[in-house]
Parts: sequence; C-alpha cells; structure tokens
Amino acid sequence: MQTAPKPANVVPLQRKISREVRQQQLIAATMRVLSRKGYAQTTLSDVAAEAGVSHGLVNFHFESKEKLLSATLLFMAEEYRQNWQKALAAAGPRAADRLAALMAADFNDDICTQERIACWCSFWGEVQSRPIYQQECNANDDRYIAQLEGICGNLIADGGYALDAVRTARALRFTSEGLWNDMLSMNKPYTRDEALKTLFALATVFFPRHFTPEGPITA
Repeated sequence: MQTAPKPANVVPLQRKISREVRQQQLIAATMRVLSRKGYAQTTLSDVAAEAGVSHGLVNFHFESKEKLLSATLLFMAEEYRQNWQKALAAAGPRAADRLAALMAADFNDDICTQERIACWCSFWGEVQSRPIYQQECNANDDRYIAQLEGICGNLIADGGYALDAVRTARALRFTSEGLWNDMLSMNKPYTRDEALKTLFALATVFFPRHFTPEGPITA
C-alpha cells in the first residue's frame, strides 16, 4: 500500500528541537502572517502553513489562536522593553542624551521594520485584541511612560521650561506611534532616519536649548 504524500508546505519535523525553539519558530511565523493578514484574518492553519508544520503541531504548542496571539504579543512587548532599556543603559546621565536614546530606540533596525510595525498595528486596531493587549502590555507601557515622563521632567527643570512633564511626554510618545503608522500606510514611506528627525524636530519645539532637528545639542 502506498503512503499518501505529505503536503508540499509541511517539512519533516526535527525531533530533537526543543519546545522553546519550536515555539519561537511558530511565533516568528505568526508575526509574518499577522503583518500580511491582520489580527482577525490570521488562523492557526495560516501559521502552520507559514512555519511549514502541521496544524496539529501549532495546536499542541498553543491550543488556540488566542493563546498563540497572546504569546506573540508577549514576545513583541518583551523585545520592545529590552530594546529601549538597552538604549537607556548606554546613553549616559545627561537627560537630553537619554531622551534622544529613548526616541531613537523606536527607529532602530531591529524594532522599526515593516513586519513589526504591521503586527503592532494589528493588535492596536482590533477591538477583540484589546483585552490581550491590556493583559500583556500594560505593565511594560507603564514602565516606559514613567521613564519618559521622568526624563522630560529632568529636562524641564534643567532648562527652566514652562512645560508639564506628563503632557510633553505624551506628545512625544503619540508622535512616535503616529510616525510608525505613517511609515506603514504611506504610498512612498520615508526612512527611519527621516522619522527620527521628525521626532527630534518636536523635541526642539519643547526643548530648544537641548535639541535641534538633528538631535541633542552636545554639552
């Protein structure tokens, strides 16, 4: 008796691969599918086909679409947190340098890609994803906002600016998020460097003694 041929898009499993590595492969495949199809249209079958494995294997590791998307969002949130914290750790003590590092972290090669931006927009844009986002990302968002507000507060005190730290930080954060959306939706998207300079231009409006549109003013 002849055995049925395997589907062309399914590759033989490596039996020795660890559970953690396999899950990371499936999360990476999920991100690729999300970036193309969006939150609502992504299915476990899509992810299986993208990863080159069976639907049953995806179901074995994550049990449901909601758990897979939750794991994917958690991975992205942790990647984002590590990215900006690493940037701050390398920035030094000056508040202007720390703000510049925090803003630039949003536009580096690892974080600011079409795939990742599209994935974030998928989670932000779907009503059904909001409980997942709130569960997985609220704590990380709070840490980021606290850092940004603290740095803005230091700059305001240092320069004697008549500004509110919370509102200033909010404007910078929303502009950064808006630039991500703009870069994804524009017919002729601009570069990451242009996006960062746009954010620096806003920082110059708030902190003219500390910033130019090219970046922080050196001491």
